Amino acid sequence: MKYPKRISSSITLLLKLFVPIFWVVFFGSFAIGLIFFTPENMAIFRTTPFKWGMSIFFITGIVFLYFTFFQLKRVEIDPDFIYVTDYFKNYRYPFHNIQSIKEVNLFLFYLCTIRFKEKGSFGRKIHFLESRIKFKDALEKIVDFKIVYENSKLE
Repeated sequence: MKYPKRISSSITLLLKLFVPIFWVVFFGSFAIGLIFFTPENMAIFRTTPFKWGMSIFFITGIVFLYFTFFQLKRVEIDPDFIYVTDYFKNYRYPFHNIQSIKEVNLFLFYLCTIRFKEKGSFGRKIHFLESRIKFKDALEKIVDFKIVYENSKLE
């Protein structure tokens, strides 16, 4: 078996980079276009409430993306370390630095949160969408990971 193995979902890249970029470009262009839009045949786009509504919608979307998709990380694992990346920076954490591993079923995905004993480069906790098959495979093959995971269930 080759290491490190990815245990986060492949869809992380789409949700972390492409969706926010598409949102900002598409709705940002639309919002900026509304500010300068003046044709007389489309009076609805010229009204102040519509422009304010679109601006609030755009800003709310950016805030939502920041607190959800932008917090996702890609996670890989080997017998000694967990590797975490945000696609720009990579860091590795030893298993003894992990306090707990929690999973939440979101129907289509499992959101996994790893909480560290000490604050790391990405903070005290990281979130990732787990690849269910690869995560379970890592639990079977990496003893330290399984010990931390089982101890998290007891808390």
